[in-house]
Amino acid sequence: MNITLIRSARTLLPAALAALTLGAPTAAQAQTGPHNYPTSDRVFFVEACVAQHPGTRFEMISKCSCVLDKIAAKVPFNEFETMSTATNAFSIGGERGNYIRDVEMLTDEIKRFKEVQAAAKKGCFINVEAK
Repeated sequence: MNITLIRSARTLLPAALAALTLGAPTAAQAQTGPHNYPTSDRVFFVEACVAQHPGTRFEMISKCSCVLDKIAAKVPFNEFETMSTATNAFSIGGERGNYIRDVEMLTDEIKRFKEVQAAAKKGCFINVEAK
């Protein structure tokens, strides 16, 4: 064999492997789908979900994580952030609450969020009636 060919192969092989692996999704990306949510926001969502639904802690952590994974597969994080913030702010009393309730775009986002969340809960076997 030609020594030059072997040296070229040794030089090019690592670069070719690196190029192939850079384009491949990581295990975390494959699990979360196309929309990656920050870990802290995932934790807050799951903790709130667990607190709202009866059941053993382990069972509800699994189910609530499932819910967020289903939401994340459909909704980019920036939209999730807008929808969940508007939904949480909707119950604020007084003038500040009226601002949220009076903006049609925000009420549409709240409605969409509740629909996406209800479908995800149903798919993850969480009682949608529970608070």
